[in-house]
Amino acid sequence: MDGGDTPGERRARAAAVTVAAAVAPARAAAWLTPLELMLLAAIWGASFLFMRIGAADFGPFALVEVRLGLGALVLLPFLWRERARFNAALCWRLAGIGAINSAIPFSLFVWGSERAPAGIGAICNALAVLFTVLVAVAFYGERIARRQGIGLLCGFVGVVVLASGKTSGVGLWPAVLAGTAASVCYGFGVNFIRRYLAGLPASAVAGATLLGATLLVAPLAIATWPSHALQPRSWLSAVLLGVLCTGIAFVLYYRLINRIGGARAATVTYPIPLFAVLWAWLVLSEPITPSMAASAALILGGVALSQQRR
Repeated sequence: MDGGDTPGERRARAAAVTVAAAVAPARAAAWLTPLELMLLAAIWGASFLFMRIGAADFGPFALVEVRLGLGALVLLPFLWRERARFNAALCWRLAGIGAINSAIPFSLFVWGSERAPAGIGAICNALAVLFTVLVAVAFYGERIARRQGIGLLCGFVGVVVLASGKTSGVGLWPAVLAGTAASVCYGFGVNFIRRYLAGLPASAVAGATLLGATLLVAPLAIATWPSHALQPRSWLSAVLLGVLCTGIAFVLYYRLINRIGGARAATVTYPIPLFAVLWAWLVLSEPITPSMAASAALILGGVALSQQRR
């Protein structure tokens, strides 16, 4: 019985319970966060493998439509739960961001994957962090630190090195340009979301933008839908690309953002190219060229510098 406890003792006991309750999740997050970051990097690294496999059979727009549609379907419950916060005026903004942040870059990456190994697109994808910084400086007046400037320079040198490489005697520059353009879209998309969709639940925003992108790509997908029978492994790649690499991966990503913040969650960018190259090597026996290794080191080093604070 605690009838004889003083008010001070009761407050101390309540404080101890509160501290214990706060420490338990922190201990769990200590091992759960790195595990989820690696899992997410492995999933997004595999997306470039699935694009490589499915692109030859589907073509860019059909494969992207399946990816967007299935991803939107997974995220639809989050959007439905928050539907009261999305008005008609906001829908146009969401559609525009869906085009810039999903429809266009996804199509560019698939187009590039038809012409180059899976690792090329993944390495270019890492540039998105650098272009996010560059867009913020060029269009929104943010200041750039010296380390960030050096990081941007390293990243662009890495692009030149990557574009100069060849595989099986074929130049990589068309796929590198497509992947770089996709990363530019991501750079604008991240800044638009930060400034024009702030305060809205991230998972609902992801569902809305994917839904808008699905509607935008639909006419192109219908017009270019393959007339031949699609191979089972191409269908499997498309389904995994939509359900796992888009829908489930977005849920996992926003779960991480809510727990550790956007800056730390963005570090998932670093291991994605490593997983992409690993999956392509294991499944498709795609080689790792010296130019790919050198460019990856430059780009990821540049990303690391650009993320450092003063």
